Amino acid sequence: MEQEMKDELSITVDRLAAAATLLEQAAERLAQDAETRIGRIVATVESQREAELEAKLAAAEAKIADLQARASATETTGRKTMPASMTTLLAKQGVTLDSIEAGAVDAALASLSIEQRIAVKSLLLRAGLLG
Repeated sequence: MEQEMKDELSITVDRLAAAATLLEQAAERLAQDAETRIGRIVATVESQREAELEAKLAAAEAKIADLQARASATETTGRKTMPASMTTLLAKQGVTLDSIEAGAVDAALASLSIEQRIAVKSLLLRAGLLG
């Protein structure tokens, strides 16, 4: 009877050892699966970040291109506004902004000093009203 108990105990210990081995193997597989899943999640998050950054970069580049196009269009068309005092001064001399000609401007500015004439012509050039 004692031998039977030892044999049963030995069989139980062997079974427990086998079960422990199987549990260790299962734990290793779970750890590997977890590492793989974490790696995939990290890769997914990184690719989403890259996509977001690329989209933001593309939007910024488009905005820069638009602003550059607007700036070059403004440079070519010129400024179309003048100070009210300048418009009044020219109107008193009979020159309207619709019909500015170099000769009319020179005649209208004849009573001004050279510095004032240069200032007026400079404003007209910047406004794009005098070619």
